[in-house]
Amino acid sequence: MKGSTMQETQPPASAPSPADPGFKLPEESASPQDSLPQTAPETAGRPLEVMPVNPNALPVADTSNRDLAIGGVVFLILLTVYFFVRGAYVHYLVKKRVAPSSAGNAGWLMFVGLGFLSAAAVLAIINAGRFLTFGVAGPLVLVGVVTLAASLFVGRR
Repeated sequence: MKGSTMQETQPPASAPSPADPGFKLPEESASPQDSLPQTAPETAGRPLEVMPVNPNALPVADTSNRDLAIGGVVFLILLTVYFFVRGAYVHYLVKKRVAPSSAGNAGWLMFVGLGFLSAAAVLAIINAGRFLTFGVAGPLVLVGVVTLAASLFVGRR
């Protein structure tokens, strides 16, 4: 900068005055109890009351959107894999001389059963405290097991 003059400003060096000694450690007392307050609070003599904890009544942690998104992607990947497994199962049943309509029904029942079981597993992994309850996971597992059993019976005719 040609037209302006820049001056470097430095803080003035000041020596500590004899009245201000700067940082000073507190003097050591004869015992550590001297630094504590000499009066006790009024609650110091009362017995300690402990509230019993019910583990079933603890608050449930909330599930983040990131966890739900990851679980959804994992579930969609599993459904894609199950779709190809369904096709292989139908092909296997047709080779065993099962009627193509029965083999197709058995394949779809297996797909639905695996889907429900994996939905219960993914929800349990995402947040076990919230989703691994009888009201949520119970029906998913029940429908999954029933449809897998039905796929085995339908595939035999």
